[in-house]
Amino acid sequence: MAALMSLEDSVFISHSPQGCVGCAIMAVDMYRVGQAHRGIKNIKNPRLIVTNLDQKSVVFGGEKKLKEAVNKAVTRYNPKLCFVYASCASGIIGDDIDAICGELQKEYPDTLIIPIHCEGFKSKICASGFDATFIAINKYILKNEKVEKEEGLVNLFAPTTVSYADQKEMERMLSLLGAKANYIPFYSSLEKIKKIPAAVASTSICKVFADEFMNTLWEDYGIPYSHTVMPIGIRNTDKWYRGIAKVLGKEKEVEEIISREHERIEPLVKSIRNRLQGKRVFICGGTGRSFAAAALIDDFGMELVGLETPTYDADAQIDIEYLNGIHKDFVVDIANMQPFEQVNLVNRLKPDTFIGVPDWAAKLGVPTTHVLDGKRPTMGYDGLLFLGNKIADQLENPGFNKKLAKHVKLPYKDSWYNENPFKYITEGGK
Repeated sequence: MAALMSLEDSVFISHSPQGCVGCAIMAVDMYRVGQAHRGIKNIKNPRLIVTNLDQKSVVFGGEKKLKEAVNKAVTRYNPKLCFVYASCASGIIGDDIDAICGELQKEYPDTLIIPIHCEGFKSKICASGFDATFIAINKYILKNEKVEKEEGLVNLFAPTTVSYADQKEMERMLSLLGAKANYIPFYSSLEKIKKIPAAVASTSICKVFADEFMNTLWEDYGIPYSHTVMPIGIRNTDKWYRGIAKVLGKEKEVEEIISREHERIEPLVKSIRNRLQGKRVFICGGTGRSFAAAALIDDFGMELVGLETPTYDADAQIDIEYLNGIHKDFVVDIANMQPFEQVNLVNRLKPDTFIGVPDWAAKLGVPTTHVLDGKRPTMGYDGLLFLGNKIADQLENPGFNKKLAKHVKLPYKDSWYNENPFKYITEGGK
């Protein structure tokens, strides 16, 4: 839902009980803020309809409710795209959303009706939802149809937490290589999605966003792609930039650009380093972003003491080995954002600052900086300057967090803070 919610001329139908769309509130907020940042005066909410499955639907099926919802969506909004999301409930019932959407497509030929299989029980990893989204786009919109290539066009795939400032920075960097970005899927449109096969290359801003889709585009359309790192910090931004430049055959040009960018930003990075040198930091975020932020803090002379991330894979191991070369001693917690482990670790390690998803650490009184911030820049050469200054400002002005800690009590007994944070893994819960 988050991946598609900002698409123009679209309507979204969640074939689910009403409570299942509670998670949409963050995506709605990001969509509204994103419109404001893009200068849109008449800010809209996404067109989201819920079929409201109930106990009767579980017994008799929810087909009728889905058909009524699609009918209401098309007649009310006349959209170009209508996405139908499966849910745990509709998946367990066994409603055949593909067949239903196929029937309705004949009834409403002017609206593309696209089913997406994203039942929550299928995966514990949120990135699976991105994969399901792109599978549906490829199957129902692109349809393996060949289109004429557009010189210099690059598919730029970006996750929900990329701000408009980040988008502009990535587009600026690509333009220096003589490339034009087809920014997908946020604030995009059916026309832009149809241009995906016309690109001469693809790249992603996140390691787990569109990685499978870019490989599919290579297999189906022969579009080469770069899959490296999230461009946060000097090292990672250089690596990301060189990755797409190599695909475009612009290796020489990119080295000249990187040299000029370093000359521009290094004096500014030095001034930030003077404010942050030696500060100890704990990081928590998505797999791509947390490791990228861990590399970033080396630019500012900071020391990594702990890192929490929800998943582990071969790419993560490469990142860990890189971090071992620049940080002496740090804890890696592979956990699906387990707050009870995080608060124990943060309380035990006592970092000077926390970078990541800040709620729990903020309530411990630790100065925090949000790294999954879709409202402010964090990426590219300009983004790292903003993020560095923001971290320094938080450290120098910790009053809010200290006052918060005085008035908010976390839901854990004092005895838990004296326990091994990994007790329930290493000791089997004894």
